[in-house]
Amino acid sequence: PEGYDPAAARLYPTVYLTDGDSLFPILAANHLFLTYDDRLPEAIVVGIAYGGFDPAVNRRNIDFQSPGEGVTAGAAGAAAFQRFLKAELIPEIERRHRSDPAERVLFGQSRGGAFVLYSAVTDPDLFRGRIASNPSITPGIESLLEPAAPATRTDLGLVVVSGTRDRADLQVEAARWLSVWETRPERPWRLFGERIEGGTHAANAPDAYRTGMRRLFGVDPAP
Repeated sequence: PEGYDPAAARLYPTVYLTDGDSLFPILAANHLFLTYDDRLPEAIVVGIAYGGFDPAVNRRNIDFQSPGEGVTAGAAGAAAFQRFLKAELIPEIERRHRSDPAERVLFGQSRGGAFVLYSAVTDPDLFRGRIASNPSITPGIESLLEPAAPATRTDLGLVVVSGTRDRADLQVEAARWLSVWETRPERPWRLFGERIEGGTHAANAPDAYRTGMRRLFGVDPAP
């Protein structure tokens, strides 16, 4: 329309969800209520999905896998998956929609949470914020403990959320990862370790999302 200036159009934070087949229907709808009750900003929510859970089409076991002890080269697809996000998906989303390149968030659950940590270590600037919910990081933990790639931004945040009723081994892995990175002053992001009391492995993903987004955007729930 006359007088419309695309450069002046409002841009929105954009949340990228791994496992979009399951998480998008839950978290995209939930985000609306978080804007009401927790004063989170309105956001574009992108579900990265395979179209089903059948192993014939779903490649999460490869795409989210970082290299490490006992992981064959063909099974570690995290680097290729991140290249797809960076070179193909994100540019397309930002071309089509009013997506703010400075306010990208990545959310992942379980193995998707491990990919969130891989992304944080290998390409810190790609997302302003990241939330790893009950990450399952073995095998591949070795590469997630390597020094992080350089970052140019100073406003990056990473939230690692564990449920107190998640599998004991996964809680130990997450605690180990946090304990290592908490001692590294050179880490490129603000790091938050959060616990969901009574939270299980998958059913509390909305609570992990809420906790992580509140941390990243510095808001508190309404009284």
